[in-house]
Amino acid sequence: MASRRNILIGIFAAVAAVLLYLGFRPQPLPVETGTVSRAPLSVTVTEEGKTRIRERYVITSPVAGFAERIELEEGDTVAADAPLVVIEPVAPAVLDRRSRAEARAGVSAAQAALEAARTRVRAAEAEAELAEAERERIERLYETNTVSRAEYDRVLSAARRAAAGLRAARAEAEVARYELQAARDVLRYSAADPGSEPPEEVVVRSPIEGSVLGVVHESEGVVAAGQHLLTLGDPRNLEVEVELLSADAVRLAPGMPVRFLRWGGEGALEGEVRVVEPSAFTKISALGVEEQRVIVLADILSPPERWPRLGDGYRVEAEFVLWSGEDVLQVPSSAAFRRGEQWAVFAVEDGRAVFRPVTIGRRGEFRVQVLDGLTEGETIVLYPDDEVEDGRRLDVG
Repeated sequence: MASRRNILIGIFAAVAAVLLYLGFRPQPLPVETGTVSRAPLSVTVTEEGKTRIRERYVITSPVAGFAERIELEEGDTVAADAPLVVIEPVAPAVLDRRSRAEARAGVSAAQAALEAARTRVRAAEAEAELAEAERERIERLYETNTVSRAEYDRVLSAARRAAAGLRAARAEAEVARYELQAARDVLRYSAADPGSEPPEEVVVRSPIEGSVLGVVHESEGVVAAGQHLLTLGDPRNLEVEVELLSADAVRLAPGMPVRFLRWGGEGALEGEVRVVEPSAFTKISALGVEEQRVIVLADILSPPERWPRLGDGYRVEAEFVLWSGEDVLQVPSSAAFRRGEQWAVFAVEDGRAVFRPVTIGRRGEFRVQVLDGLTEGETIVLYPDDEVEDGRRLDVG
């Protein structure tokens, strides 16, 4: 009987010990987990910007006179060389010899400026043709993997810049042609040539095909020479102006890709950085903090058919791509933390947390590149807090 009683006591003691162990041992810590994966990764800087028409044409009165009422309204489309406003002479007058000579000199100067602009157009056309030929040649080599992607992107960017330079040169020539016509109108209207009769009216015509952005002098009345009448622009020729922190602007360079998000249409628009202005300015943030801001100008490369309703001064969100990789080993940013000078994560092995030092590379907005310390497919702890320790049992669901 005694031995049987001892056996029962031993069994009860063992059961009690097991129950005590199970009751007091640390419970598995519930955590959220993620996976080490390979995928494309981009490092970006995002900031709000606004669109603006790249080239505005301020239409002024070429002469002093009586302007008829401007029937055009904001948003109206005008064709190139279409009449905008008619200016009638207030009173016929003949210029004195000095004014006559000045008017003729103005015509000569405008003619010389037009010839110079046309020369620049021819040079820009030659440069654009050469850049396009080089692009076609590099594209064929790139398709056969003879040249690198970086070389192909460089030549493609150079071709786009040459095309943009050609458009700017042609626009400059158009402005010079308009200024020559205005100078000739002054000479003809003012009867600068002896014996000539002043015209009954001067018709101010549109230098471009575009839209009316604003009408300054709508009602009829006397206008002075050089007085602002209305403003024209081409809504299809938009650029985006973004105010970036100077610490972010120094990481940008002309030719870098940019995506325009939340502009009101479907998908993202593709763009390219054209200018990073060299001077910064001070701006007070919404929190009352002084910030150094830099204006960055970017071109929209997506065809205008994708953004037909995007206009001047519209809000967009610009995402500048500083770096990108197609096959990058990465983890969510919430998994990586610093311990001293070392980056680390907690890997999950056999249901326990394992402290794992890692080497971090590029850091995106939500994910970071892992250069060493992890392999693809491993499970890691997201949002590790102070309760997560090396060897701690985890409840990963």
